[in-house]
Amino acid sequence: MSGAASTPAPVGAGTGDAMPAALAPSPELARLAELVRQARSVVALTCAGISVPSGIPDFRTPRTGLWERVDPMEVAHIDAFREDPVRFWSFYGERFASLGGKRPNGAHAALAALERRGLLDAVITQNIDMLHRRAGTRELVEVHGSIATGSCPRCGDAAAAVELAEVRARLAADAEGVPRCERCRGPLKPDVVLFGELLPVAALERARELCERADVLLCVGSSLEVHPVASLPLLTSEAGGAVAIITQGPTPLDGVADVRLHGDVVAELEGLLGALGHG
Repeated sequence: MSGAASTPAPVGAGTGDAMPAALAPSPELARLAELVRQARSVVALTCAGISVPSGIPDFRTPRTGLWERVDPMEVAHIDAFREDPVRFWSFYGERFASLGGKRPNGAHAALAALERRGLLDAVITQNIDMLHRRAGTRELVEVHGSIATGSCPRCGDAAAAVELAEVRARLAADAEGVPRCERCRGPLKPDVVLFGELLPVAALERARELCERADVLLCVGSSLEVHPVASLPLLTSEAGGAVAIITQGPTPLDGVADVRLHGDVVAELEGLLGALGHG
């Protein structure tokens, strides 16, 4: 497995390669550590649950999930963007502002530490929040895109992507609260996959390739209910690899898991680092 250059550790619980002081690992955690030691290729698949400790709500948890207070079909669908960009950006502008100050937590840091040690090949994520980037993960497949940039669908110039800070500046300067293309004045769209859009082909193919050859797939903070990403662990399992599911709630693939950890994602991943020892 390829390692990555060292990067500054994020602020938050369990940063960098520092080993948390912990009790002896549980049998399941010890088994996962042994699988990782023996593996030629380890890949992580993450979803909203890994960012909850950073203060970012997930989508579907009753009472606290993001879609509990808004209908995603009205504010996060491609048709909503096309038909009412003012309403669309009233939601996304607030979301961009709320995500801007969030920092990686110990779970993000643990995955970055595993990559630095050469124990993790890549992170595949459904998250758009950039926290894996900020934690220092180098090999990152963002299958749902990222808030890092926005683009103009009308002009269709992917090379003219606008950085997040500039998108927010244009949003603040516009009378209607819509960041606009400087060329055609059309509304910019965040470079994330909205409801009603297909996942980017190259990212999905890369994710499939990684999962098919993984000896161990770490599924972290995911309900494994959103397809096609939810089917990726099956590629690993069918190819003879081990699937480890690390999330607090039940998933449809619990019966497929070789290792099932139900604890807090930060505690479990920091525990994995501890069980692997100094590398």
